[in-house]
Amino acid sequence: MLTGKVVVLIHPCDCWLHRISRSFHSRLVFQVLPEKAMAKLLQVPPKFLPPEWHIANKHQYSNAEAQRSRSERLVDESQRLVDEIERTTQKTQSDVNKRIEQRLEEIKFWKQQLGDKLDQIVKETEVLLTFRTRLEKALENCREPLFIVQECLLNRERRVGIDLVHDEVERELIKEAEVLQGVIALLERTLEQTNEQIRLNRSAKYNLEMDLKDKFTALTIDNYCSNLNNNTPDIRYAQNVVTVDDSSVSPQEWVEFSNVNVEKADKQRNNSLALRALIDSILSQTVGDMRKQNKTVNIAFQNRVKETKDAKAKLEVHLAKVMEEVSTQEKNIAALKKAILDKEGPAKVAATRLETRTHRPNVELCRDAVQYRLIKEVHEINHNIQRLTDTLAQAEAELKGLNRQQLSLEEEIQVKANTLYIDEVLCMQMRESISINNF
Repeated sequence: MLTGKVVVLIHPCDCWLHRISRSFHSRLVFQVLPEKAMAKLLQVPPKFLPPEWHIANKHQYSNAEAQRSRSERLVDESQRLVDEIERTTQKTQSDVNKRIEQRLEEIKFWKQQLGDKLDQIVKETEVLLTFRTRLEKALENCREPLFIVQECLLNRERRVGIDLVHDEVERELIKEAEVLQGVIALLERTLEQTNEQIRLNRSAKYNLEMDLKDKFTALTIDNYCSNLNNNTPDIRYAQNVVTVDDSSVSPQEWVEFSNVNVEKADKQRNNSLALRALIDSILSQTVGDMRKQNKTVNIAFQNRVKETKDAKAKLEVHLAKVMEEVSTQEKNIAALKKAILDKEGPAKVAATRLETRTHRPNVELCRDAVQYRLIKEVHEINHNIQRLTDTLAQAEAELKGLNRQQLSLEEEIQVKANTLYIDEVLCMQMRESISINNF
């Protein structure tokens, strides 16, 4: 606990107190003194001499001048520092703005590159899709001709007899089936390759779209940064922005990333172009091969049908002749039978005469000329009847042979008719529906 009074001490010659008073804008200094010292304070303070007064004033002048000079130098230095920092700041900000503009140009360049490649790969993929459709249609249209060829081969297995022959038509049909099967296998492989190329194109398109999307976002951000200035309302301080993100990439890596996407797109586009040229070549070649073989088979069918018709016509001519001969032979047999039957009268007459003349009496039973002639007549008639009988037997045998030949010819004509039905009606009419178009 302090006991006493508060006394204000102000000594005009006390430099320490005077400096303190100037430094703190003439603040009052309070000192708490004990009661025993109060008596001394009530004494009159000592007076200073005029020289001391002048010295104190000069000292104040000198201190004020020195302090003012230091302050002026500091003000000048501060102004130079402010101007220098302002110039540096403006220069740095201008350099940053320039670099942002350069970065914007780089992003715009790569954005344009990526956009162009994206348009190219999209268009190329669309064209390749039309080529895939062509392949699918060509593949579908190959299955029907193959089915028809196989049906023709199966139908021709229904030929019978000697007509079941491994002829030119069958060889060409087998060859046509092999051609169609080879074409189908080639088109299926090409279609698989096309589907894979479409997948690769879409993968390249996806990479370009993602890169382009990032470029657009970066362009938007840097455009926003480019438009910022010292008077922009929404500028602010941000924390922890001067550190480099570990996930960031170098400019070279940035360029390389987009360049790889562009190169991949170019590579897939070139592969797609080459594949389209290959598809064109395959479709053209396969259509040519199928048409050529189809024409060859049709010609073989025409030749075979003509040949079969000729053979059938000849068989029919021979059948007509055989049938005519059968008729003639039947008439001949009838004539022979009639001739044999007609000889019964003379034979009976001769026999009756001989038997009657045996009844002549005594010497009248003479072996006269009549007797000998009757005997000879009987032998002649019997011999002639035997000859007629033998000829009749031969004629009947020939008739049987003619009948067998007629039956054989009729059967063979039926075989030819069956072959013509299979080749001309079933196969050739079925083959008329084969349409080999360009795709």
